[in-house]
Amino acid sequence: MGETELQVSEEQLLQYRREKRFWKRFQKNKLAVFALMVLFLILLSTVFADQLTPYDNYQLDLTATYLRPGEQGHILGTDEVGRDLLTRILHGGRVSLTVALSSLLIGMSLGTLLGIVSGSMGRVPDTLIMRTMDGMSAFPTILLALLFMTVLGPGIPNLIIALAVGNVPKFARMSRSLVRAEVRQDYLIAEQSLGASPLRIMFHHILPNIFPTILVYGTLHIGNAIIAEASLSFLGLGVATPTASWGNILKSGKTVIETQPHISLFSGLAIVIAAISFNLIGNGVRDAMDHKL
Repeated sequence: MGETELQVSEEQLLQYRREKRFWKRFQKNKLAVFALMVLFLILLSTVFADQLTPYDNYQLDLTATYLRPGEQGHILGTDEVGRDLLTRILHGGRVSLTVALSSLLIGMSLGTLLGIVSGSMGRVPDTLIMRTMDGMSAFPTILLALLFMTVLGPGIPNLIIALAVGNVPKFARMSRSLVRAEVRQDYLIAEQSLGASPLRIMFHHILPNIFPTILVYGTLHIGNAIIAEASLSFLGLGVATPTASWGNILKSGKTVIETQPHISLFSGLAIVIAAISFNLIGNGVRDAMDHKL
């Protein structure tokens, strides 16, 4: 066996051992494991929503409006135009989770890239990028997204863009702080002295070392992204009807919450359960990756 093959085998073995230790530590957090199972069921039910209920997501039945849970075969009841609420919540979960995850991934990618450039390319790029991030951070994420939605208008693509922009500053600041600590390491100083290009240093050395921390940070913010999407849809600036999302289902039950509380109750529970599940999983991932714990 050649030296290169032996080195690859040792690296694969070390990676396997790290993954095994990670899962072993993660499984000790019973709440995180339970949340992972709940989240798996939520994702599975949204993916196979068409197979789980016999009703169409857009099917209207004005003779069966505001049915209570269990009436006429509707497990969770119906809404103001007779649409099956369980079907709407399952399809709405597909939209809400897609929007939340997509916006977070885009915001995390852009923010991490800006943070790496800011922390490793010198004073001028650092000043320009960080002052821009400071200006954006002056607005709460939901308010910044609200501003963009007012300009762009409602719609799923615009909602993803607005929430992604709102997530950029927090990831930029986090990644910059990690990069500033990383560039002081001896191996990077040695790489620079050997003539390594800035791009090689940024993406071959810095990014792989800070990515686990950024990933944990992102996992902890998925719940916030779900709540932000629901908030904008609740305000009428997010996902527009008749497309279902947890936020606009919650909005549709607002006016009849005293007489028909099941609409707001079940959609609100879906938001809360998904957000808490992601937060618990994020805590579990953070603890599993922190060797000091």
